[in-house]
Order: sequence, then C-alpha cells, then structure tokens
Amino acid sequence: MSIKSTIAALAASPFLFAGAAFAGPYVNVEANASYPDGDYTGATTDVAVGFEGTASEGKIAYYIQGGPAFVHDEAADDTETQFGGKVGASVGINEDLSVYGEISGISNEDAQGDDIVDFGGKIGAKFTF
Repeated sequence: MSIKSTIAALAASPFLFAGAAFAGPYVNVEANASYPDGDYTGATTDVAVGFEGTASEGKIAYYIQGGPAFVHDEAADDTETQFGGKVGASVGINEDLSVYGEISGISNEDAQGDDIVDFGGKIGAKFTF
C-alpha cells in the first residue's frame, strides 16, 4: 500500500460513521522517547490534526488524526520528517466497562529505499469504579 493510499484511507474513515455527530476538530502534539536499558536512543514528536465524535447515543466514540511526525535518531544525530496517523474507537459495553482499539501508521523507508508504512495497533479494556 502506498503512502498516498494510506493517507486517502485515513481521510475517508470518518465517513464510515455516517449519521454520527462530530464533536469537532482538535490538535494533538505528542512526544514519545525511547530509553532501552536506560539509554536514550531517539524520539518521535507528532503534530496531528484530528476529528473526534460519538455515535449510537454516545456508546461509540471515535477519532482520526494525522500530520507530520519528527523522528529523531540519537545514533545518527538526525531528525527526519515523516507522516503519521491514527484511527481509533471505543465502545461502551455497560456503565463500568468499555473496550477500545487503535491503529496507527507512520511513513518510513525499507532497506532498499522504497516507501513503506510502519503500522502499530493496540486494543484494551477500561474498567471504572
């Protein structure tokens, strides 16, 4: 899948929730640093614009966001600009339990220099007391 196809798919995702009310746009700035064995190896700072909303009388919440990602590699002392994005949702099972999931992606290059997208995901449950 090309980066352009990924961007187009992410941009079209909100329309999968037709009839849902958008809560609105937002800006999310997030920095994630890596310290394996206690030594700093790099960081990624995302500057994303997104949209979030709810559906099914508030039982389903969702979001989509994307924008530049500044990836710093300490070993090379270099920072590259990539494109990153996320799409996620949570579903209220009852008043005490919800489940959620997220799929994220960031542009990159493989060993041959071809454009690729590195994907990640998470799934979980949230219990409230």
